[in-house]
Amino acid sequence: MNNHISPFVKWVGGKRQLIAEITCMLPETMPSYCEPFLGGGAVLFAVQPKNAIVNDLNAELISVYETVRDDVESLIAALGRHEYTREHFYATRDLDRDKDSYRQLSKTAKAARLIYLNKTCYNGLFRVNSAGEFNVPFGRYKNPGIVNEAALRAASEYLCMHNIELYSEDFAANLDRVANNCFVYLDPPYDPVSGTANFTGYSIGGFDRGEQIRLKRCCDSLNARGVKFLLSNAATDFILDLYKDYHIIVVGAKRAINSNAGKRGAIDEVLIKNYNSSRSRG
Repeated sequence: MNNHISPFVKWVGGKRQLIAEITCMLPETMPSYCEPFLGGGAVLFAVQPKNAIVNDLNAELISVYETVRDDVESLIAALGRHEYTREHFYATRDLDRDKDSYRQLSKTAKAARLIYLNKTCYNGLFRVNSAGEFNVPFGRYKNPGIVNEAALRAASEYLCMHNIELYSEDFAANLDRVANNCFVYLDPPYDPVSGTANFTGYSIGGFDRGEQIRLKRCCDSLNARGVKFLLSNAATDFILDLYKDYHIIVVGAKRAINSNAGKRGAIDEVLIKNYNSSRSRG
């Protein structure tokens, strides 16, 4: 276990706060691991499985992971050329407005752009408009930490040394790859806790309650096959009813995606699983 590995991007709904709760609920044995909603990878990097299938519908994000794995030194150099100024931020953000020019950027340049924008945009959001263009405004930070060389190199070493398969596809297609002895951790975009709390701009199309129902059906299919899964979501009445036939544990986490700072704070979340065994915290 490499204790230096940590997420190299910020991601809405990231699981760093709940790592202790999640890891103590993992099965004792885990021959293989699957995570269809990878995001910032906090759980993957905490568990560090040797065999894993990981996925995110955001193809640009998966391309960043591939670049970290395959060309981390060039990525670090490219990040070092970015500047933390409003002018540079908007010039970099607007590169995807010219589709022909953007396609000509190298994979490494695109990966550096995403990490730079993630570190310097408002609240660390990743949000795109209907045209697939990044549209989060400039964020104000004392030190945004654009280049985290240690985290990037540690992640690169982990991804290179183990059998970590990276995909960008629909979660149901990704779950079709799962063997019966695999453990699945699911961290979908959360069901909104209020009518104004919905944030699904990770990719074009969003993630509504129809998608939540489709995911639950996938969980039912996993359960029928004997595949163990653990799922995170908001503790809404909808989710509590949807998964009422499974083990539900309510936990608390602080979330900071509300535009009104006074309304940010602890909210109830749930961890839902279809198995009884767990690890101890010790």
